[in-house]
Amino acid sequence: MAAPTTSPKYAPPFARRVQILPYDLEAGPLSHLQAERERLAGLTWEHFDAAPMGATIGAELSGLDLARDLPDDVIAEVRQALLDFKVIFFRNQHLTPAQHVAFARRFGDLEEHPFIPANEDHPELVRFEKSPDVGGYENGWHSDVSWRVEPSMGSVLRAVEVPPSGGDTLFCDMYAVYEGLDDATRAQIDPLVAVHDYAQVFGALIKPGQLEELREKYPLVEHPVVRTHPETGRKLMYLNRFFGRRIVGLSDEESTALIDRLCRRAEIVEYQCRFQWAPGSIAFWDNRAVQHYASSDYWPARRVMERATIVGDRPH
Repeated sequence: MAAPTTSPKYAPPFARRVQILPYDLEAGPLSHLQAERERLAGLTWEHFDAAPMGATIGAELSGLDLARDLPDDVIAEVRQALLDFKVIFFRNQHLTPAQHVAFARRFGDLEEHPFIPANEDHPELVRFEKSPDVGGYENGWHSDVSWRVEPSMGSVLRAVEVPPSGGDTLFCDMYAVYEGLDDATRAQIDPLVAVHDYAQVFGALIKPGQLEELREKYPLVEHPVVRTHPETGRKLMYLNRFFGRRIVGLSDEESTALIDRLCRRAEIVEYQCRFQWAPGSIAFWDNRAVQHYASSDYWPARRVMERATIVGDRPH
């Protein structure tokens, strides 16, 4: 009889996670990634080539010129690649700001950010311009604008100027995070709702007297801790420490402890991919399915990026 193969439903002892006592530390393979990794490896594409990066997240697409007005069937296939790989990357795409906006708009309406400065000529483009005088504070795992009633569907980020080294962006597969939780934890968090608040990050930027006006425009919002992706139908963990203020129905102490415990799962390297930027590089991520982390290891060098963000839907 042939030996059983490793699969998400069966993992022999040598393919299981083990705890390194007495610490809160696990080691060993994450066998539940196998099915998704093999599915992605078997995909084929008509209009471009895709080179997978992480086990279940990330692919570099080649063979497209994003400056062109691409046909609808090509855009549809790019969108499918985004849904499959959760984040897709392009090299040597030296787009103008107008071309950047035009490409992103093929995937939906674009939003403007109320707190981060924009490109002077294109308000749809958030501009992240870091220098010796402006540090990078995006180095925490988060999904963008989860404090909106309808958080963004995705973002298209373009490198304008990159430092000689450092400044990579990391992405985490939040489907894999949820699926890697034990049954008891999934049962615990499936019905929970979290309050999201922009002020935890952007409150320091608000001028005196503006808080009441902005709070009326951007009130505290509640989103499920576990959301269902509107296009794939898969469940994923939708919670981050940048904007997640508390969990409804729990004490402050219980809420903080649970949010911290859950969000630390995004730090597991096997759930991630990492992208090293170069001028003309572009990352397009599904903000509903991933979290990201911009490494702030390049100060005082300059790093200039521009981002177009696509309007999304209300999580459910």
